[in-house]
Amino acid sequence: MKKNTKLKTAFQFTKNILTTGAIAETSREVEVEITKKIPSAPNMTIVEFGMGHGNITREILEQMSPDSKLYSFEVKKEFCDHVKNDISDDRLIIVNDGAENISKHVKIPVDAIVSSIPFTFFSKEKSELILGETYKALAKDHYFSQILYSKIHTKKLEAFFDKCTIVKTSNFPAGFVYHCEKLK
Repeated sequence: MKKNTKLKTAFQFTKNILTTGAIAETSREVEVEITKKIPSAPNMTIVEFGMGHGNITREILEQMSPDSKLYSFEVKKEFCDHVKNDISDDRLIIVNDGAENISKHVKIPVDAIVSSIPFTFFSKEKSELILGETYKALAKDHYFSQILYSKIHTKKLEAFFDKCTIVKTSNFPAGFVYHCEKLK
């Protein structure tokens, strides 16, 4: 990515910090870690919450099979337009809506959910609504992977999911990728 593009991206993220929860795009290390639980089997349905400018989106598309589908949710229309113009892949379906509305747009159950949405800026009620809908949407023995920049949400994630593991990244600021599994 060119230096000028990175500067514009950083400006967009900072301007929209309450929506993005970040001041810059995720690092390559986070992109790789957060997509580790994406199933590579044929005909999978993958969901992404918080598409942003598509960094993690690209990595998900790299990991999934050629006949799978990726539904990427993003509330900022300009981010949706940016990714629509930047990524040309028939497997990608861009949804300009919030994560809490997953069941309105995607046939349930889904095989993986990857998220970079900023739970820190959400109310307790909105966070719980999203996590509840996420758990209901996820197929048994599959994963919800979330990047957060603190551990304050650990107990909340553990309350919704059957098993959670945390991987600390060297991202700046330090990031924590939660891999939360639905076992029931």
